[in-house]
Amino acid sequence: MLEMMGLLLIFMIIAAIVAIETRDLLAAVISVTAVGFGSVIAFFYMRAPDVAIVPIVVEVLILVILIRATLRVGLKTFVGNRDFFGMMVTIAMLLVIFLAAIRVFNDLPAFGEPVMAKMMDAPSRIYLANGLNDTGAANIVTAVLLDYRAYDTLGEATVLFTSIIGAITIIRKKARKKPSEPEVEEWTV
Repeated sequence: MLEMMGLLLIFMIIAAIVAIETRDLLAAVISVTAVGFGSVIAFFYMRAPDVAIVPIVVEVLILVILIRATLRVGLKTFVGNRDFFGMMVTIAMLLVIFLAAIRVFNDLPAFGEPVMAKMMDAPSRIYLANGLNDTGAANIVTAVLLDYRAYDTLGEATVLFTSIIGAITIIRKKARKKPSEPEVEEWTV
């Protein structure tokens, strides 16, 4: 597991360096997103898919917003030789993501088989065994979300709220009307 995490960390560092050093804006956006998706793969590899949900949503939103902003600015078009180093780094990143995904999906349990069946010290066993006594909540889902993992739930909700507000702020057309625009009458039934 440590070898895989080390390779993933090296991949994320290389992608971050490419994002900083490249002259092409679109390549920088894709490299930054590759760093984020590297963290998502790391969460999946550590068997924490619930934690990986928020970065997936945030990375997809960031990718869409930044590509839209990049296309609005304008892209460089290569007519002659392409940047060979950039192309090779991109191919290497895709290969690392592909190999990491294969490794992650091979380590996941079979479909329909709970993780707690393989791991005797799984947190879910502790939650099920002690949930009612520890929290007093009759619903075990409520006990897990609001007692055992309250800070995690609050953090996920905060990240989702912030990313949605950021996306709305960037994508909206105009928040206020111009002073020269005429007043629009209210439509009534």
